[in-house]
Amino acid sequence: MYPFLRTALALLSHRPQTGLSPDEPLVIGTRCWPWDADPFFELNNGRHLTLFDIGRFALGARLGLFRLLRQRGWGLVVGSSATQYRKRIRLFERFEIVTQMIGRDEKWFYFEQIAQKRGTPCSAAFIRTAVVAGPKGTVPTQDVADALGYPNWFGALPDWATSLEAADRARPWPPHPQVSSSASQ
Repeated sequence: MYPFLRTALALLSHRPQTGLSPDEPLVIGTRCWPWDADPFFELNNGRHLTLFDIGRFALGARLGLFRLLRQRGWGLVVGSSATQYRKRIRLFERFEIVTQMIGRDEKWFYFEQIAQKRGTPCSAAFIRTAVVAGPKGTVPTQDVADALGYPNWFGALPDWATSLEAADRARPWPPHPQVSSSASQ
């Protein structure tokens, strides 16, 4: 089940603040609870991504994004993610989610997120997100930056992020091979 209570607490504890740069990292402390664990009693790989969602939501709340989304009827979408898993986070261990916006282009905002224990990275994700306006499609990042009061923030992507983004664009869509639904029955 989606951690609605954890999400609500993160949003409430990260109210909008002025004078921040959009690329300042946000750190959230948490713990691996039984509902986060897999059969090996460690943080499930899918739960890593869910907790990274909460980190991005909290950063958005701190920047005033959620108020803006409500006012304009906008939403959020993840376009892609690339995750590295290196160290286990075991049941009941405390750890932190570090979220940092590392750049944007005309359409996408790019984030690096890290799950770490006592300063040691355990997993890291590169995530591309966009703001959407229903059937009108994505909202240009400059419009979002202007509305949030950060019109001059652009943030050049590091080389490794540019390489991941290029690889994602080169990947075919729709994916291949495709299996018809009748073949899976």
